[in-house]
Amino acid sequence: MTVHTPARAGSDLPGADRADAILARQRARESSARTYARSFPIVPVRAQGMVIEATDGRRYLDCLAGAGTLALGHNHPVVLDAVRRTVDSGAPLHVLDLATPEKDAFTDELFATLPPAFADRARIHFCGPAGTDAVEAALKLMQTATGRRGLLAFTGAYHGMTAGALAASGGVGAKEPVPGIAADVTRLPYPYAYRCPFGVGGERTAELSAAYTERLLDDANGGVVQPAAMILEAVQGEGGAIPAPDAWMREMRRITAERGIPLLVDEVQTGVGRTGAFWAIEHSGIVPDAMVMSKAIGGTLPLAVLVYHEDYDGWLPGAHTGTFRGNTLAMAAGTATLRHVAREGLAERAATVGARMTARLEGLRAELPAIGDVRGRGLMIGVELVDPQGEPDACGARPFAPELAARVRSACLGRGLIVELGGRHDSTVRLLPPLVISDEQAETVLDRLADAIAEETSPQLAGRPA
Repeated sequence: MTVHTPARAGSDLPGADRADAILARQRARESSARTYARSFPIVPVRAQGMVIEATDGRRYLDCLAGAGTLALGHNHPVVLDAVRRTVDSGAPLHVLDLATPEKDAFTDELFATLPPAFADRARIHFCGPAGTDAVEAALKLMQTATGRRGLLAFTGAYHGMTAGALAASGGVGAKEPVPGIAADVTRLPYPYAYRCPFGVGGERTAELSAAYTERLLDDANGGVVQPAAMILEAVQGEGGAIPAPDAWMREMRRITAERGIPLLVDEVQTGVGRTGAFWAIEHSGIVPDAMVMSKAIGGTLPLAVLVYHEDYDGWLPGAHTGTFRGNTLAMAAGTATLRHVAREGLAERAATVGARMTARLEGLRAELPAIGDVRGRGLMIGVELVDPQGEPDACGARPFAPELAARVRSACLGRGLIVELGGRHDSTVRLLPPLVISDEQAETVLDRLADAIAEETSPQLAGRPA
């Protein structure tokens, strides 16, 4: 019996028409929860470094980089070589949690990048392939170790979309349809100086945040039962590239340590050199009780781990499992990536290039008043767009401009630049380029972004909403 396989519709069409056909099928078949596909109606077919090429031959500079996953950009030679070697070796590609040489090498390389005070007494747990699963593992681990249920989390946070991670996250929209999702979470104010939750701004924001946290936890009538953990990001990524001051991070470590509250740091997006240090905790010098890691650690392939102090290792066998926690290819690619970032000093490179980009963006504020705030750390940069005609609040911040931000994102795409939005009301343009970005590419990114903002806020558009 001969089986005839029909040709895929549109496979022989020219680039632009082929893209339209593929995008139409995606809209018809994928769930309405798709996100990036809505923002970037392109069909990538090739990629190298920071450059993506679409079906129509157009090229784009990628400042999204897999939401921070692609530390070395697309198809970096050291990653491809690691994958080819592993495949050619005949190594088993799926082994659940069995020991393999690839896992052993990955663990060695990962621990070598961690601060010694943390690594020396650490244990590692390989989770499901996404960062949200590692967050779930961290929460479950600390609940098991402490016998408590509650969680301390922060405004503006993003930790994932599974139940516990979503409960810890700050975004209200995704939680509203899920009754009771955050019943055990106490929400604390993150030090967002530009839109200070206390209405004062500047350094006082972090000082008041720390004071509020400490007083609340010590208030016998404050309503907070002793929690199982505190979870935080050293730089809030999806929250709008908001960096926590180092002094505030040290205060959170002191406050939790003095009260016997485990401190979990979510390094899913900040890790592997992104912020100008290999791990964001290094800026403040704190030693957390656990770190959640994913994205860049897999060298573009799915991998997530939880690393924690051995004192909390109270799980019974099988207490947290996952079918795909033995991803051999991801471990090989991750080992190669971790080693290359360390050997080539790419964290230091991120600090240098990021500081240069941030300085130029700061300089643009005078000529582009729609830029309300420029912030971030290393190559994790946020440009918050505002309505320059709006009334400033008590801290001097003007109203959010989500419509303008969406137009700027679209205008950037038209100029061959991929940027994504984040922060409150999606009003912050986020830059997450790969750590291998060249000086020339960095300047081109800023040129295209500045042109897009200027075009969308020009006098000819004065009648359009900002």
